[in-house]
Amino acid sequence: MNATTRTLVATALVLGIAAGPAAAHATPTPATGAGSGPSSARAATPAPASTSAPTASRSISTPPNAAALRQSIAGLGADHPYATGAVVRVSGSSGSWRGGSGVSDVRTGAPVIDDGRFRAGSVTKTFTAAVVLQLAAERRIDLDRPIQRYLPGTFPAAFDPITVRELLNHTSGIRAADGPGNAFQDQWDHRFDVTDPHAQIANALAKGPESDPGEFQHYLNINYTVLGVLIEKVTGTTYERAVDERILRPLGLRQTSFPGRTRTHIPGRHNIGYQALPLPDGTTELRDVSVWNQSDRWAAGDLISSTADLERFTQALFAGRVVPRPQLEEMFTVPEVFEFGTRDKPALRTAGMQKMVLEDGLVVYGKTGARPGYSTGIGGTRDGSRLLVFTMTSKDAKSEEPNRVAGAIVTAAMSR
Repeated sequence: MNATTRTLVATALVLGIAAGPAAAHATPTPATGAGSGPSSARAATPAPASTSAPTASRSISTPPNAAALRQSIAGLGADHPYATGAVVRVSGSSGSWRGGSGVSDVRTGAPVIDDGRFRAGSVTKTFTAAVVLQLAAERRIDLDRPIQRYLPGTFPAAFDPITVRELLNHTSGIRAADGPGNAFQDQWDHRFDVTDPHAQIANALAKGPESDPGEFQHYLNINYTVLGVLIEKVTGTTYERAVDERILRPLGLRQTSFPGRTRTHIPGRHNIGYQALPLPDGTTELRDVSVWNQSDRWAAGDLISSTADLERFTQALFAGRVVPRPQLEEMFTVPEVFEFGTRDKPALRTAGMQKMVLEDGLVVYGKTGARPGYSTGIGGTRDGSRLLVFTMTSKDAKSEEPNRVAGAIVTAAMSR
């Protein structure tokens, strides 16, 4: 298969990641071990063929391709078109690899910090889904029960019953809440705004339903904002404390935290994230965007972590040590519906993750996240033979255009 084609295909599949330089550096490590029920979607349109079953072997037996991985992140820095730096960790039963490239600060040229913290964006949703599924395993949440019964008085009568499962897999039919807009300048102007999740939910629900529950899949943060409130209602504590007690502390994720409604800085050592902005004179400004209030993302996207912590979480998750295996099946099950507004694009999202089929037929599951300055991805083969965690300080992390560095990383990491 043509390597360029593989890279472009992988780039297109890494949804949510748009894509002097320092030389890439890597530390090879010895090979190490890797760490229910069908969707209740009520499709009002003809459902596509099931997309939950793998289409190829789920195992990778060969060691990671160190040369390809080094090449995928080579030459990153202030002058690179996509990213100033990247850190990659590959693990699984087939072997391990770690590497980094680029700079942590374009002013000083200091090398990228391999254990630096970063904003993980929508990877937060995987943690949120894991807590909901834990509560389902404990029979404190019924995935087929309408959210209206857990949060009485929250939903207007215009909404049909929406199950917890439909929130998890983005088939709820709830509209997005209003925000400052998608343009970078609009978001920059409001970067210190403090947002209340209950106000977001009220704003979204006041618009009425976008579609019937279970009719389409529409990936929107509001679904996980509602799930964050559900977690608080069922556990009787804050969302942040629930995740800390159930996931962060048991796994020893000491570099992972939630900034809350008021903290705007990334704690500890971190690589500075930048947004590339064209200037009238034809040059480009790299604006430091690492200081930001993330309260508008909350249970959908305000996690701060490190690649080491996310690797430990991913290994434990795929091994069934975070969510019991009967409930973990939800994370590998795609509802048999189409993407919102289409009749020819089958859904890809699961509960907290996404299914991706690479060009050679290899099926992988994972989650990406992007906040200004930072792009992140976790995932791998379902059997844990190959797992990947990466982060990049992207120059345009929220761009709708695929980031070629992300695609190259996925291609190199998942090569067989």
